[in-house]
Amino acid sequence: MEFAEYQKATRATDQRAGVELEDVAVHLLGLVGEAGSVAAEYKKKLRDQDAHPMWKARIREEMGDVLWYLSTLANKLDLTLEDIARSNLEKTRNRWLPTDRDQLDLDYPEQEQLPRTGTYEFRTFVNTDDRAAVQVYLDGAKAGNVLTDSAFVDDGYRFHDVFHLAYATVLGWSPVTRALLKRKRRSNPAVDQNEDGGRAIVFEEGVAAIAFAYAASHNNLEGVERVDHDLLEQIRRVVALTEVGVRSAADWEMAILRGFAMFRQLIANNGGSVTFDASTRSLTYAPPVSR
Repeated sequence: MEFAEYQKATRATDQRAGVELEDVAVHLLGLVGEAGSVAAEYKKKLRDQDAHPMWKARIREEMGDVLWYLSTLANKLDLTLEDIARSNLEKTRNRWLPTDRDQLDLDYPEQEQLPRTGTYEFRTFVNTDDRAAVQVYLDGAKAGNVLTDSAFVDDGYRFHDVFHLAYATVLGWSPVTRALLKRKRRSNPAVDQNEDGGRAIVFEEGVAAIAFAYAASHNNLEGVERVDHDLLEQIRRVVALTEVGVRSAADWEMAILRGFAMFRQLIANNGGSVTFDASTRSLTYAPPVSR
């Protein structure tokens, strides 16, 4: 049976077919009640095991009641089950399925592409202000300026370029990394300005700051396997109008978790190296080398 056919058929059995507040409320309460009945029926299956041979038929009936209430609510709210189902699939695919590993800058000269493989080295030292500092190198060449935590507390933010590296590796996007490595797409002035320019850099630094604040209250994501959906959607809204808008929430979750896995290692060992491979979206840590 098609969704549209079923939804049309439920109109005939709706004893409160109106669309007033009470009519909607009755069906909302019915939906909640039937959802509870599904759980109760499964509880009986767990309790009684083989002594409850009819559990599948019973739970099918209860789930059918849930579907009926959902359908009649959709009728009252001028929605269709087909649209609801399609929208839900889009949402869940975005949340749980990474996108293809297509390279966003493949059509640009090699010197304007983000590097696909390499090694970032985070060399630490104490600067003239007696502050912990980091200089990043890509395959032995300096990448960007010396960084400190720029805060009254030692929170390791001096290593935060690893987050930008994770975005570049997992998402194929990082205006900050392009600026550090001098790989802006200057052959296309519009892209250079709109995707690689100052506004895009601010967006990315903002995303890194949001993720950092979230991680700070979650032990730098130690032992965390899933990031809150609200955080991922907030980040996606920030960058929605940029090229990375094609990446899913699942992609962002992967980038954040893998970036913080490296960040924790860098803090624990006061530096080290991170080897990256964009084709596999992988980041691998190695301890500092004595010099």
